Amino acid sequence: MALDATRTINGTYGEVWCEGVWMTNVKQAEAMIEIDKEEILRSGTRMRGHKSMGLTATGSITGYKTTSEFIRRIGAIANDRSKPFVTELIYKLNDPESFGAERIRLKGVQFDRIPLSSFEVNTVVEEELPFTFSGYELLDEIKGSANWDAVRGN
Repeated sequence: MALDATRTINGTYGEVWCEGVWMTNVKQAEAMIEIDKEEILRSGTRMRGHKSMGLTATGSITGYKTTSEFIRRIGAIANDRSKPFVTELIYKLNDPESFGAERIRLKGVQFDRIPLSSFEVNTVVEEELPFTFSGYELLDEIKGSANWDAVRGN
């Protein structure tokens, strides 16, 4: 069966939420977990095996600069008497023409740098906020087509 192009997901309907507030200035978001593997040499074959050893969770949000809020929040770590800013983010995709919605809760989010200042003349100012996180929870899942569900045994 051919792909129904109307069911592909449009990123325009993506959202990022931080502490219950929709970050309407975000134009790009990404979160991923790298699987750290150790290469295993095996006798009797040239093919190397791989052993999963750990996970590394990273992400970033890029958006238009509208406030100094993240300088204040992330910058708390620069004060020796303050604790670092640790939060949760909700990534949401909800294209009304797709098969469903996807919401992922990122836990233990810690940003990698303090976005003090950056600009270019005659250009809208954007800021990128890379981060690490310690876990995730799939809150809503995009449901696949009947064919994909059959392959998965659903």
